[in-house]
Formats: sequence, C-alpha cells, structure tokens
Amino acid sequence: MNKQYNKETICVQSGWTPKKGEPRVLPIYQSTTFKYETSEQMAKLFDLEESGYFYTRLQNPTNDAVAAKITELEGGVAGMLTSSGQAASFYAIFNICGAGDHFVSASTIYGGTYNLFAVTMKKLGIEVTFVNQDASEEEIAKAFQPNTKVLFAETISNPGLSVLDIEKFARIAHKQGVPLIVDNTFPTPINCRPFEWGADIVIHSTTKYMDGHATAVGGAIIDSGNFDWDSYPGKFPGLTTPDESYHGLTYTKSFGKGAYITKATAQLMRDLGAIQSPQNAFLLNVGLETLHLRIQRHCENAQKMAEYLQNDERVAWINYSGLENDKYYALAQKYLPKGSCGVLTFGLKGGRDFAIRFMDSLQLVAIVTHVADARSCVLHPASHTHRQLSDEQLVSAGVQPDLIRFSVGIENINDLIEDVKQALDKASE
Repeated sequence: MNKQYNKETICVQSGWTPKKGEPRVLPIYQSTTFKYETSEQMAKLFDLEESGYFYTRLQNPTNDAVAAKITELEGGVAGMLTSSGQAASFYAIFNICGAGDHFVSASTIYGGTYNLFAVTMKKLGIEVTFVNQDASEEEIAKAFQPNTKVLFAETISNPGLSVLDIEKFARIAHKQGVPLIVDNTFPTPINCRPFEWGADIVIHSTTKYMDGHATAVGGAIIDSGNFDWDSYPGKFPGLTTPDESYHGLTYTKSFGKGAYITKATAQLMRDLGAIQSPQNAFLLNVGLETLHLRIQRHCENAQKMAEYLQNDERVAWINYSGLENDKYYALAQKYLPKGSCGVLTFGLKGGRDFAIRFMDSLQLVAIVTHVADARSCVLHPASHTHRQLSDEQLVSAGVQPDLIRFSVGIENINDLIEDVKQALDKASE
C-alpha cells in the first residue's frame, strides 16, 4: 500500500491489492513453476536482472504478498518467508556468517535456537558466545571478537520471559560494527517494532501468534534496510563483493537496501530450499488479518491470570512483565506499553511432582508443545522443549527446573481461572 496506514488496517488490507476482476482474497498460487514467452525472459530472472517468478523454491506470489504485509507491519524495507521459525533463525545468521566466523547471542533464547547456535552451527565452523542480556554494555562487549558478525537476542525470551533492552543491544552491536538481529515472535509488531529502537533485522516464528490457530508452521525475516554493509566491506564480503554464482553481481551495489533479503533468497533459498508452502502462507495471512484483535485479548487474559496466580498461596513464583513487582516491568513499560504477550511462567511450591499433577488435572487447558495460539496450553520446558539442556544450561537460559510455561489463550478468562483453580485443588488432594 502506498499510504502509511495504522497496524490494524495493515493486518487486514496489506500485501495483496487485487486489480479489476482479480480475487478479493489473496489466492494460493499452488504451482512450482511459472511460464514465460521467451528464453531471454527466463534468463534475466536467473541473472537477477529482472524481478519475477520462475520456481517456488525461491519465490512465490502468495508468499511474497504475506511477506510484504509482515514487512509493512514491522516498518522494514524487505522480507521473506521461511518454512519455520528455526529456518528463519538459521538463514538470518548464515546469510552473513560462514566458516571461521563468530557471533554473540543472548543466552536466554528458545531452547531449539540455543541448540541450533551452540551445536549445529558449530559443525559448520561458526562459533557463538552466549551472554547475559542483563549484563552491562561493557561486560557484553567483552564477548566480541575480530571475526564477530552479529549480535542476536529475543524481544521477549521463550520461555524465560526476559524483556530485552533493545536500545542497549543496538548500541553494543553498532559500536562493534555488526547488525542486531531480534526475534520478535512473542510481542509481534502489534506490541513492539524493534526497528524503532535500533534493531537492524527482525525474525519471527510465524507459527505462533501470527498464524494464531496452530495450523501452519512458518517463519519470516525482515530487514530494516538501515545497516550500512558497505561501511564494513571486509566484514561482510558476501554482500559487498561479487557473487560468482551470479556473474559477479554485488548485492549492495545492485539492490541497495534490499541487498540482505535478496542475497538470502538468491543464495540460501536457492541452495537450501526452506521455503514456506503457498498453502501455509495463505493460512498465515488468514491469521494476520485478526492479529491486532487477538494480541489485545491475549494480553488482557494473561494479565488477569498472572494476577490470580500471584495471589494463590500454592504458587511459589511467577514471571509476567505486566506485574508491577516483575523484574522486567520497567523495560516492558518502555518497549511494550500496550502489553507484552499472552505467555507467563510460574512455579509451584510442591515441586516437580506437584506441577505434573497440576498439569494432568487441567481440563480446558491442554498440555502441548506449542505456544501462542488462540487456545490456552501449558508445558514443562525442562521435561519437554528444553530437555536437551543440562541444569546449568537451563538456568543460563532463564529456565528454572520447576518452570511451567502457560500460554493464555483468548477464551473467557473466568473459565480459564476456574480450570486452573480446580487443577490446583485436585493436585493438592
């Protein structure tokens, strides 16, 4: 859309603008290939001399429409969809890091991402140093090395719910001459736009709130266009020097602010192929159309649930940045004044066994590995999503062994509170 609209309107209207006689609703371009009249037309597409579609592994009209909507929501210049949030995390780093490179990451990130960075990327020759995101700028800066290429963190960590001081991390990254990549999955651009606080690249697991219905796995990468890659040509040769696989094309010279996303599409998606299916992109778009409404309800319900749990004597502790006594309340008021997300964490005084009895006694709230969709659910990360981490790594990642992650949905809050109460009562018997 040419005019800058508010987020609510972008959620509903952006991405797909039908012409006369075209479908009002974004169609699914369920095709692997696209037809052209001449060999020269196809050749120009392969040489990146013209934009267009020739194979869905790289780009698809349905995907591009949805990526454009998310890009507009975040206030970026270019974006792409990936097959999952994990793929987005991998591509975002691998697009500017190669064997022999290093990057710095907050330690309180999702367990799957932690393992991706610490184990899998190490096999590719890319090293990571994890830091305490609440440490001073000086302390975090000590983790940087001459070959450091990226600083990474989550706006709200999963499942520790640490709130990132984005401005602080942006200052650290830019003093070191590297971009700041922020995973904005939990707040979504409805509650926080990291680009406005200095972040350079944003990623999402669109599987969560953006989809909202637990129907489609996916991810997204959005570039602000603000990081000046050409100021550090020796540090980012993949963007600032000729790419021999495209006849010596240089991305920053040919695509300007779109260089980062163009390279990720033309190289990584071409070679690794973690594309989101057009069907899933369509389902994602259906979710995006109500994102602004759902996020508000998620936050309202989570706030009431947090207040209820805080006053139950069987609860040992609770983390939710909407509570005034929460460690991250001040940061949340700065970066997330409209609310953080619908996820809260807590521990029970009876320990792990009591927690298991509590979860098994829930009737309305389900035990699932998912998080952040319309239906309420709980999970014990130490036994499930983070079970690959040692106790020391769990604590480093902001996950207490007794932590219960509660993703509060958009049901009636009184029904949810009643379900939690009866489960606590039953577990206490």
